[in-house]
Amino acid sequence: MMKIAIEAQRIFRTNKHGMDFVALEAIRCLQKIDKDNEYFIFVADGEDRCLEESPNMHIVSLHCPSYPLWEQWALPRAVKKVGADLLHCTSNTAPIFGKVPLVVTLHDIIFLEKQSGRNPSLYQALGRIYRRFVVPKILPKCKKIITVSNFERQRILSSLGLDPEKVVAIYNGYDLQFHPMEDYKSVVSKYYEDGHYIFFLGNTDPKKNTAGTLKAYSEYVKKSNNPATLLLADIDTQAVKIMLKEIGEEEIFSKIKFSGYVPNKDLPAIYNGATAFLYTSFRESFGIPILEAMACGTPVVTSNTSAIPEVAGDGAILVDPTNPSAIASALLRLEEDETFRKSSIEYSLERVKHFSWESTAKNMLDLYETITVN
Repeated sequence: MMKIAIEAQRIFRTNKHGMDFVALEAIRCLQKIDKDNEYFIFVADGEDRCLEESPNMHIVSLHCPSYPLWEQWALPRAVKKVGADLLHCTSNTAPIFGKVPLVVTLHDIIFLEKQSGRNPSLYQALGRIYRRFVVPKILPKCKKIITVSNFERQRILSSLGLDPEKVVAIYNGYDLQFHPMEDYKSVVSKYYEDGHYIFFLGNTDPKKNTAGTLKAYSEYVKKSNNPATLLLADIDTQAVKIMLKEIGEEEIFSKIKFSGYVPNKDLPAIYNGATAFLYTSFRESFGIPILEAMACGTPVVTSNTSAIPEVAGDGAILVDPTNPSAIASALLRLEEDETFRKSSIEYSLERVKHFSWESTAKNMLDLYETITVN
């Protein structure tokens, strides 16, 4: 039996994001499939107690005023105290000091790459600085490095010169709550009452291509006979106004609605209600929302760059994210060509069968066992 420590610092926060869900879902599946090893899940306090303890899985809350202190001071001391045989840090960074065998999930190395634009978010900018400082110091210590796609694995290997045997690609999955629904309108009405909308899940990070997507939406509106509203989630209204002014498309602001942060429990209904889902990033290491929308039977217009084609597959609606006209044309075709729309939905529902969190957890467990054996 192993004692496995897993860092999952942010999983109890209310407004969870990508890496939080990856950690949470993988841990939940490990809890189901592994009754032999003992787990210690290290978290920060939060209101969303979304994980319950079980006989071989213990939740350990650590209190610290900041993330760097939590990770660099509190976490290694707590891991040593429980006598862990292995520490898995799930969100790109890890303690610089410590003697426990280390596994790190390096979701991407975007923080080492040149940004495609200025990021107005101070929080994201500080996180980028922290990762640029910590990651080069921890990688030599890692027994294994998990990343989430073969694209990202190759990026890591070519950029950092690591031993190929050290870096393993383990795909993410999607939650089975994402599926076609008939009763979704009551949930959608909390965010947008009309119901005729295209959904875009983005933020102010330059890689998300929000400004380019807005430009594409404007072109779509001008050409469509019955343009759908653009529903934006988790993005500040003022930031969008600034972007629209910069690209000269201020007149479409009235066609945009803002949902604010959408809890994960409401996302299936939002996807189901959308006429299309836009995921037009310049750069992604995986792209879980692609799978979520596909699983709901929602047509997805997404990028032909980075890891996105690897996840979405050859039959997906892949467009050049630097070309707003290509994005607009895909939206118009989905609106005007019912055969194309149906075939996109059928393909999506088949594609998602290749991914699951159970498969993610099984691959992680196999990796843990190879490290402890060695």
